[in-house]
Amino acid sequence: MQTTTLGKNGTPVTALGIGTWAWGDTLFWNYGKVYGETQVEEAFNAAIAAGITFFDTAEVYGLGTSETLLGQFMQNNPEKSVNIATKYGPAPWRLFGNSVTDAVTASLKRLQVPSVTLYQVHWPFAFLMSQETLLNALADEVQQGRIKAIGVSNYSAAQMRESYEILKKRDIPLAVNQVQYSLLHRKIESNSILKTARELGVTILAYSPLAQGLLTGKYTSKRKIKPDGARKIDSRFSDRGLTKIKPLTDLVQELSDRYDKTPSQVSLNWLISQGDIIPIPGAKNAGQAIDNAGALGWSLSPEDIAKLSEVSHPWL
Repeated sequence: MQTTTLGKNGTPVTALGIGTWAWGDTLFWNYGKVYGETQVEEAFNAAIAAGITFFDTAEVYGLGTSETLLGQFMQNNPEKSVNIATKYGPAPWRLFGNSVTDAVTASLKRLQVPSVTLYQVHWPFAFLMSQETLLNALADEVQQGRIKAIGVSNYSAAQMRESYEILKKRDIPLAVNQVQYSLLHRKIESNSILKTARELGVTILAYSPLAQGLLTGKYTSKRKIKPDGARKIDSRFSDRGLTKIKPLTDLVQELSDRYDKTPSQVSLNWLISQGDIIPIPGAKNAGQAIDNAGALGWSLSPEDIAKLSEVSHPWL
């Protein structure tokens, strides 16, 4: 199984993880209507069986349901070693460092674990709590052993650098920045986030690496399949939106046929080929988890990587 590290010399994890935003989320993903606990547990088990042992969650996913489900699934598979990444959500009422301590305690309780591999700040708006207070509270948690590494999410290049410098004073590296990154969203290459991350030795966790399904081959202007949940009103899934991305999705399908891989696997493999990138696609069922895992263990040719980069250039 391919592995990479969280940060330059951090904890090794599988080179692809599973994002669990959809596990328990009823607002965006329709959890409980078109799929439920049985299906996401099957996704967890299928990922583990395929060798994927890195899962990303957050306290706000399903208002804690995602963490609770992960905790239950790990208890049902105690013989498997799993790396969990979760997130703290800065909110206006969280004013002091003890708010961080309380949040970590609550997440660990839901996950039923004494520590997590990675704990991230979900967004850069700390409100009345300064970044110094927030990150130093997390540094205290590293020293106490409840979290092994610190990450941020949705931070700009400048915000990431500021966080890096704050943690450096505590001799703790900034391990990751979790940001949106896919063939259809390459802005981290043009806004200096990727460049700065590489300079600082920060690993990128790529969320929405399949553009919420647009890169899976499922949605095309010919097939007329509509997504469920909040994606129904996303203009990218309209006939016009699908026609706009057709040159890219046609190329992905062409490479899928040539390599005997799925469009998802081709799209994820391109991300992995960029180096120090860990895609964390979602999986609502076993089939999706198995499909995701199939992005590992092979490589697109340099020529095909370059071709995908060229055709996806409009989304830089």
